[in-house]
Order: sequence, then C-alpha cells, then structure tokens
Amino acid sequence: MKRRTFLHKIGSILAVLGLTEAEWLTLGSRYYQALAQPNPRKLALLIGINQYSRIPNLSGCLTDVELQRELLINRFGFQGSDILTLTEEQASREFVEAAFLDHLGKQAKPGDVVVFHFSGYGSRVKLGTSPDRIQNALVPANMTSVSQDDKIVDYILEETLLLLLRSLSTDRVTAVLDTSYDAPSTVIGLKIRALQESVAKLATEELNFLKQLKTQKSNTPIVLAATSEPKQPAREGLFSGFSAGLFTYALTQYLWEFTPATKIQIALSQVENSLSKLGSKQQPALLKSEKNSDVASLQPDTIIGAEGVVSAIEEDGKTVHLWLAGLPPQVLLYYGVNSRFTLATTEELVLRSRTGLTAKAQISKIEGANPLQVGQLIQEAVRVLPRNINLIIALDTGLERIERVDATSAFAGFSHVSTIVAGEKPADYIFAKLQETPSRYGLFSLGGELISNTTGEVGEAVKSAVQRLAPKLSTLLAAKLWRLTENQGSSRLPLKATLEIISGISPRVVMQRETIRTFKPEASIKKSLSTAIVPIGSRMQYRVENQSDRPVYLILLGLNNNHTAVAFYSWETPQEPNTTDTKPILQEVVIAPGETLTLPQTSGTASECEQQLIFSPVPFSGTLAALSTAKYSTAEQQPTSPLLNPLDVAQALLQDLHNASALKTEMNNTASDSYIWDVNNWASLSFSFQVM
Repeated sequence: MKRRTFLHKIGSILAVLGLTEAEWLTLGSRYYQALAQPNPRKLALLIGINQYSRIPNLSGCLTDVELQRELLINRFGFQGSDILTLTEEQASREFVEAAFLDHLGKQAKPGDVVVFHFSGYGSRVKLGTSPDRIQNALVPANMTSVSQDDKIVDYILEETLLLLLRSLSTDRVTAVLDTSYDAPSTVIGLKIRALQESVAKLATEELNFLKQLKTQKSNTPIVLAATSEPKQPAREGLFSGFSAGLFTYALTQYLWEFTPATKIQIALSQVENSLSKLGSKQQPALLKSEKNSDVASLQPDTIIGAEGVVSAIEEDGKTVHLWLAGLPPQVLLYYGVNSRFTLATTEELVLRSRTGLTAKAQISKIEGANPLQVGQLIQEAVRVLPRNINLIIALDTGLERIERVDATSAFAGFSHVSTIVAGEKPADYIFAKLQETPSRYGLFSLGGELISNTTGEVGEAVKSAVQRLAPKLSTLLAAKLWRLTENQGSSRLPLKATLEIISGISPRVVMQRETIRTFKPEASIKKSLSTAIVPIGSRMQYRVENQSDRPVYLILLGLNNNHTAVAFYSWETPQEPNTTDTKPILQEVVIAPGETLTLPQTSGTASECEQQLIFSPVPFSGTLAALSTAKYSTAEQQPTSPLLNPLDVAQALLQDLHNASALKTEMNNTASDSYIWDVNNWASLSFSFQVM
C-alpha cells in the first residue's frame, strides 16, 4: 500500500475524530510499515504510558509493552510488523481509537488472532448527574483539555473499548488491561495505576464516538483485567533494573513457561499465585466474556515452554544475548553468573552477565550441533544463586528523616537484613506508620497490606519497634529463601501434586500443579478447577504422584495468613518390644517410583495459606536434621505444625538441593559462595489458597 493510499483510506476516520494529517503523521513510519504487510493473521495493538502531564508519572508501562511484544513474537508467532505500539505522547485518545479502527478493525478477518494491551492510569468519570452514570475509563496521554467554560477530560471509556473489541470481524480477540479505576486516598507500597474519580466532563468527541460504535456488530472478546474488585488497585513493581506492571509481568512470565491449554480461570489462578509472591493481593479477573471461555484464541506456536529466547548473536559467534522474561520474578533478581540454559540444538549456554531482563551468555559448543539462531527458545538447566541473600526492608518515605536514621541503625543489628528507601531499589517488605492518629509502626507487604502481629503500642520508639520484629523477620527471610526454589516450569522431575478436599465418595480438586516440561500435553489437566477457596474445618490432603523411575523425597513448608511458618512432619513411633514409653521421631517423606502418596492437611481457622512442596531424588538429610533440633511438645506433633526454626530449616533445604546436584565438580569455576541446582534433581511446586 502506498503512503498516499494509506492516508486516503484513513481520512474518514481522521475526520470523525477531528484529526489533521499532520497530527496523524506524528505516529511515524512504523504504523505505515505495519499496515503494509499482506494478509496479516495475528495482529496486536499495545499501549503503554509512563509520562503524564500534571500528575505523577508511572514507571513500568513501557516495560509492559516490551514484555508483551517479545512474548507475542517469540512465543506466539506474531510478526513484528503486525504489532503496533503506541507509547507516551503517541497514545492520545484520538490516536489510540484511530489505530484500533485501522490497524485492527480494517485488517482483522474471521479467524484471525487479535491482541490489545493497555498499561497506564485508569479512573472513573461521570456521564451525568445520576450516580449510576459513573463509568470506568482509561486515561490516555492527552488526559485533559481546557475550554473557556469547563474542564474536559479526554478519557477512553471502558465501554468504548469493549465495543471496539466486539466490533472486530474475528472472535479470537484477547485484551489485557493492566490498570485500575479507584485510587485510595493514601498509598503505602508500590505505585498504583489509578486516579481519583474525575469531576470534569467527558470530551464530546468520545461520547459521539461511543454512539457510533453502539450500532455495530458484536462478538465475545476475552478481556483480562489486572483486578477483580472495583476498589482493588493495580500496582507496578520495582525489579532488578526495571519496573513493570505486576499483572503484566506475572501473566507474560506464566505464558512463557506454560502452554495455556486449560480454562482461563486456571491460568489466572497461577498468575494470582505469582502476584501474592510479589507482595500484592491483586486478583486478576476475566471480564465481559462467556463463563466457560478458554484461551484457545491465543495459542503459542509450540507446546514447548521456555524461560527466554536468543535475542541476538555477536559477530564472534560465541556470545549471545538473551531475553529472560520466563524466569519467575522472585528468582530473576538473584539469578547468578554460570547459570545454564539448553536449546533444541543440544547446545548449552552459560550465563556471563545480566542486566534486568537481558543477559549475555557464552555458547558451550557441542560437536555436531546445528548453528544457533536468533529466536530460539531457551530452557533452564542449572540455577546458580548466591548464598548471601538478605531480607530487604524498604523504609517508607512518609517516615521522618530521624525515624529513617533510627530504623536503619536498628535493622543493621540483624545479620541477614538490609534497608533501602522505598522506591529506590527492589524490596521485600515496607516499614511504615499505620494510617491512623495517633500512629504506630508496623511492617507492610509491598502491596500495602499490614502484616498481622507486627504493630506495637502508641509512642513506641523506632528501635524498640524494629527489635520487636526480630522473630518475624527470620520467618519472612526463610519464606523468601524457599520461594527461590520454585521451578514448576523448568523441572525435569515428572511429578504431579493435587490439593483436594475430602468429601463424599471422591475428593474435590482445589488446585493442581505439575512439572509441565516432563508431561505430554494430553496428560495435563484439562478440567476446570474450583476456585482456590477451602471452607473452614474442611479435611484436605495433597495427592502426590511420582511418575519418575527414582524414589523422590518431599519437604512441605509454608506460611499462614499472619506469616507464621509451618511444615509437614512425618512422625513415626518406634515399635519396640516390652515398652510403652516410645518417643516419636521424624522420618523422611519418600515416594517410590510410579507411586502416589497422600499428605493429610487441616484447614483450621480463616487464613490465607501459601505452601511450597519441594522434591529431590536425594534425601533431605540436612533439612530433617534442622527440623529435629527444635523441641516439640506432644500437642505439636501433628502432620502440619508450626515451624519453630524456619531460617535454619530453609538454609538447610537450599544446601540439600545443592548437594543433590551432580554438576558441582563440573562447575568448579563457580564461586564457593553460590548454590548450584540441577533441574534434573529438584522440583518445587507452589500452592496458595484461602480458608474461609
């Protein structure tokens, strides 16, 4: 298509939206090139806005666009020329709506795949005097314009977007909205993507555009939203050298490693699990779609999952650049030099450096291997992590300077705790004041949730408050360490674990996890799982299947809602003759090859539970020894009981996984202050559920 023809075709749209040719041309030649591709089958429009006028800027929206673009190209087979991105000032209301009509509306044919993504602020706007006329809206780059009489907001109504999505000729439409619409008056923790409800009027052009859309045909798009509740904020996190929307990062990371062949709600359950590890209680939602919609509208080119992709090869042919968006976010921060990846060509890549989501690796040549190519997917083979990992506490900027100084000094008294100023670097938790008068000090998640049992009395000194947190800090660090073992996507141990409620004739499935890289796609779970909610008092169990040819040992560790550590204990009473005084002892939990084992659980009181099931073909000797050092009363000798020395147990666990690796001698150039874990010799599955 010639440039003159393109401008002629879009002229009618420009007229409706009140645009001049000069304004439209500021989008640049990239848009023309995208339209010039013949017969597009997969189309995407990605919107990201960090820079706004007169309101605080966001930080992770451009990263979101990059995360989506790399995923669509390398995992889902989109052509780069068929992906149109509008960022910063390009993403005005007029340009977004015009781009949608021309890039998606005119080109999408029945059966084509369409993806729309928005990262930026959301808000609420009144369309009249009636309370029920308040609507959700996306905030574009040119969010306001001022006339002589009234202030006008140039928002894009959520209703407008939904009508645009429904107007497309294909029914294979997916939209991702990493935004929210209701901003709280005060914010602790990560940035939120929401503005206070607007008191201004909506631009007349938007209302007119909405009226036109209501007359068009309708399909049923899949719309994935960052939050499920009206007052729940969407947040963006600060990671290792970059910021990103928590929802976008968790969603794209999941889609790198997993083949979304199950119901969308199951995928969202996995994403919600990841969000909880990032300190957020965001509950992503499936909006405006059929109840039983699946993700068939967006399927990867290959069923093989990956932790990343080869993005470039240097001229020497020995050094490659990698994109590592498939690694779990909590793992990426500590992913170390000499970690290894494999490719379908049988070659191995050795990590040499990493900055944010990008890395450089050296090719370890294997005789007879095919030449390496850009776009090849890479899978984790060996994980190298530093032994010296601290719990990072962010000091809230709402604290006075003298309070931050005292807190820094007090936290320095703990050997495995370090402090930063909130917002400057990645952190695990936040030390802040409660939003009340008179106030008290407490510990918060990154999502701004107060961690129970961390507040003191009114008037408490900062140093006293910090010292009071000592046991809690030890527990939180322990949980951070065992979360670093998560590798459901990359493990080569064929295992499946199902959390069940025991009721009636057959157990009811709550959720299921499996090491997907070891199972055939048709063997994966297909049925829809129930929401991860367990009624109080329910009898539960884990059903664990060992489908390997080796015995597998198991450790279960977890946290309940007030961040108290728990563990599964296998107590055994020795059967000695002629004595009634026998003391129970701890035993290894082992599952024979091809066998299934059940672990009993109790749901107890209302709580939010996070549990990690860690497996190895080598006994957890050190972990069991650490568990045995604590003194347990008879009442505490239950299958799942409080973990009295969580940090010792977590450190022993990481060492046991290191000892299970057969690669230590092969990697003698790796520093002695690192853990080395082989994906063939460990698996770690995460479960998060609510008891209510």
